[in-house]
Amino acid sequence: MKINGVTIDDTFAEAFPMKATRIIITAMTLKWAYRAANSLTGFASSVIGCGCESAIERELNPSETPDGRPGIAVMVFAMSTKELEKQVPKRVGQSVMTAATTACYAGIHGDEEIPLGKNLRFFGDGYQISKTINGRRFWRIPVMHGEFVCEETTGVTRAIGGGNFLVMGKTTRHALAACEKAIDEIKKVTGVITAFPGGIVGAGSKIGSKYKFLVASTNEAYCPTIKGQVNSDLSDEVGSVLEIVIDGLNEEVIRDAMRKGINAVCSFGPRKGIYRVSAGNYGGNLGAYHFHLKNIVV
Repeated sequence: MKINGVTIDDTFAEAFPMKATRIIITAMTLKWAYRAANSLTGFASSVIGCGCESAIERELNPSETPDGRPGIAVMVFAMSTKELEKQVPKRVGQSVMTAATTACYAGIHGDEEIPLGKNLRFFGDGYQISKTINGRRFWRIPVMHGEFVCEETTGVTRAIGGGNFLVMGKTTRHALAACEKAIDEIKKVTGVITAFPGGIVGAGSKIGSKYKFLVASTNEAYCPTIKGQVNSDLSDEVGSVLEIVIDGLNEEVIRDAMRKGINAVCSFGPRKGIYRVSAGNYGGNLGAYHFHLKNIVV
């Protein structure tokens, strides 16, 4: 299959079950909400080494936030509820409560909950107070800029991690330009994030390594500088490969994000240095979700 002269491989992206939550961060200004959100989502590109995958989902208008202030929706994905329970309170405590003028609320509600302000309230050293509004409990923790308001818990939902596609271009400059446009389109989809820096993966991995102490290592089949040394999957004209990895709340939103991203990449075409789109998988043996490119782009 080809789109605008770009070859679409007859393959699939293999993705995995995860657990996720959404957190709403508000502040006096959108700038300070962004600063807290960027801090919370730092070092959260891959569960392989970070424990969770997290990124900004979207900006929120004051009409969309619990306290009527500018806000940011952040999503956090992990392999289990237990790991989310470990990661989320730490990140909120260190990166949101410490930021000037912020507050923090649940963005998902459900039967399964993890602590948000439930444990952070103890920072108030006995001066904290709680309020219950419409069945939701909030903690008011006195801090030096005034008070930090934080909802007691946030909901956890089933989710999917690892939707992906590979972009093969003439040079890194060509591949990067196409991927940046893809990320701009993916950001329009609610319920997904691209957790790697800028949403783009420059060092994709495979499972395992010749070194026994590593669980993952470079995906040599897609490394252009060693084509002659390995069983390469790259043609002569490909000089750079970049990857976009998408986590989402369900299959539908991941498909939508992949479709928008791939179409954006293909709009460049061979004349602008984009030759091929593929996807990463493990033969279908590990991930429960298979996103076949030919079914997504039609």
